[in-house]
Amino acid sequence: MGRQIVKSTNWAYIAGFLDGDGSIMVQIKNRLSKSGLRIMFTICFYQDSRHKEPLEWIQSILGIGYLSDRKDNITELRINGYNQVERILKKLQPFIKFKAKQVKIVLRILSLISGRRITQITKSERLKIVQLIIKLRNENYYSSQRDDENKLKRLLDF
Repeated sequence: MGRQIVKSTNWAYIAGFLDGDGSIMVQIKNRLSKSGLRIMFTICFYQDSRHKEPLEWIQSILGIGYLSDRKDNITELRINGYNQVERILKKLQPFIKFKAKQVKIVLRILSLISGRRITQITKSERLKIVQLIIKLRNENYYSSQRDDENKLKRLLDF
């Protein structure tokens, strides 16, 4: 998060931007290496590429994330990673209005994982994670590229 102290008004602005033009995602990724599966956490902000200055400002305030211009003239600011997503969501949580359920769900998943590898998480905890991911997806905008509940359970060894 850099060394810059972020004012509460900045957190409120960033929370409003996330509420309107952002998303919070949790994905289960299958790594091809020996390490196997990983759970990936992402906060993403979206803006028309002609007006990406707010994303550049958010990136500079948070001191993290990467910008990418998509072919559909949308620019994304993506923030990935367990620690970064958790820290940012905890700071934004008091100001979030429309995505409060999503923030609460993701923070719950993060608390279940608590820095452990998937192999260290009990079967009952993995089932709870699957249920929470499905709940999160039901709160989010629909994407046809989602894994269904059965695939998530197979990935997490059920």
